[in-house]
Order: sequence, then C-alpha cells, then structure tokens
Amino acid sequence: MLVVSEEVQEALAARRPVVALESTIIAHGLPRPRNLQVALELEDVVRQEGAVPATIAVLDGRPHVGLGKDQVERVANEDGIRKLGHRDLPLAVAAGVSGATTVSATALLASLAGVRVFATGGLGGVHREWTVTQDESADLGLLARTRITVVCAGVKSILDVPATLQRLETLGVAVAGYGTDRFPGFYLSDSGHPVDWTLETPGQVAEVMRAQDALGAPQSALIVANPVPEAEQLDPELHARVLADALTACGEEGVTGQAVTPFLLDYLVRHTDGASLSANLAAVRGNVRLAARIAAAWAGA
Repeated sequence: MLVVSEEVQEALAARRPVVALESTIIAHGLPRPRNLQVALELEDVVRQEGAVPATIAVLDGRPHVGLGKDQVERVANEDGIRKLGHRDLPLAVAAGVSGATTVSATALLASLAGVRVFATGGLGGVHREWTVTQDESADLGLLARTRITVVCAGVKSILDVPATLQRLETLGVAVAGYGTDRFPGFYLSDSGHPVDWTLETPGQVAEVMRAQDALGAPQSALIVANPVPEAEQLDPELHARVLADALTACGEEGVTGQAVTPFLLDYLVRHTDGASLSANLAAVRGNVRLAARIAAAWAGA
C-alpha cells in the first residue's frame, strides 16, 4: 500500500540520511506558482546538506514517501487536492483520491516507511478558548505515539502556546529548544515561554534519538524547536496587533472549526503585506536545513 520511491528506499537501505517533508505547504499553504518553487527549493536544501528529501503525499489513493518532480508539480498545480490528516488516510486510500499530508499524516507515513527525521514549519496545537471549543490539533495525539524527530519553529502563534506546551508534557512528548531555552513562536523567535531542555548540535539531537531507542520508552516523538532568526522574524509589535485584529474578525464573521486556522493565517499575510509569509518561509528553510544535518548525524551513528 505504501509507495516508497526508489531513491528513498536505496538511501534507507544504505543508512544514508533522509528527511521527510509535508505537502500541505505545497497544495494549500502558498499561492501558485510560488508553491512549486518553494517545494523544489526545500528539496534542494535537503540535498545541499547531503541528505535525500522524501516529500509525502497521497496520489490516486496511494500514499507516497518520496515524490518525483512530476508528482510534486501535480500536487502544486492540480485542483481538488484534499488536505489529509492521519485520520483521513484510510478514507483517502479507499476512495482513491489525492491529497496533501498535514503534520500528523506526514509523520505517520514517514514513520511507517522508516524515515526518522521530519521538517515542517509549525506544529498544530491547542486552540484559543479550548475550554469552550475543545479544539485541539490531531498533531499532538499522533506525535504522542509515533517515534519520529520533528524539526519545527514551535507551534503556530495563532494557538494557545502555553496550553499546547502543557498538553505535550501530559502526552509525554519530549520538547527541546535548538540553541535556545525559549520556545519559538513560529513567526517569532520567542513565544514568551521557556523550554526545559536545550540542544546545541545535530549530534546532540541524534544522541537523544539513540537514547529514546535504548530506553525502550513509549513510541513518542522528539520535537526540536528551532527559532526563526531574529533578523528574519515578523516584527513582534506588528504580529501582536494584526493577530488581535484577526481574532476579532474571526469571531465577528463566525468562522469556526477547521476554517479558523486558514482564516487567521490568511489574515496575517494580507495585513502584514506578506511579511508573515516571509517569516514563515525563513523558518521552514532553517528547519529543513537543520533536519538534514540531524538526519546526517543520525545516519552516522
């Protein structure tokens, strides 16, 4: 059922570094044609660091780990590409549809294929007003039972960051800042909240991964929270002002459920004149580069 590209298969068999990449940023996160340019750029960043990119998507009901250029182009340009979390995978397979994978679906399929390192922008998490809506991303539960290392820029700043950190602790998901004792805020280098552990090198991350396996601990993830450089972050005052306006607009327009996140992110892009998108892409590039270096340290064990 799982289609692993020949390049990824060969790299895994030879214990060469491999980095999983999600496809929602291609199909749903960026406008055309920039989405295809970014997708190919991110794969190139992985290759520049000596690793093999494994972009993940579902095509005609078949989950793919590692896409060819024509398949990446299809995800970027084809209308009707669905957005798939891990719960949607059996339905998508049975229906024979095509879809781009979110963090949860990407992490699951990568793990099933034997890929240990995954780079993304920001995780999902606990939504604001959780006590009323009970809205929590499926990413958290999936990462609590999947052995994978996720390099991210924290969680999306539109979420309830302290509640998300508490939830990750409750679920037993390890979180470490990379070169920082502060939890990143996606568009921002610092969300305003601390982390208990700091890792300074890809080798140190690989040591934690080896310790996870040696301990025989429950199959949970390691989150490596890598901040966007301060020079490339969104201006914190602009971020605070526009996010407050976005939350107000969301309530006034009655946006609920799965529509909240795309609404808020789109609002931020439009009302920061694209600066939030630039910060997002800077974070993703940095995460992909770091993930490739971690994968190399892990493969060299």
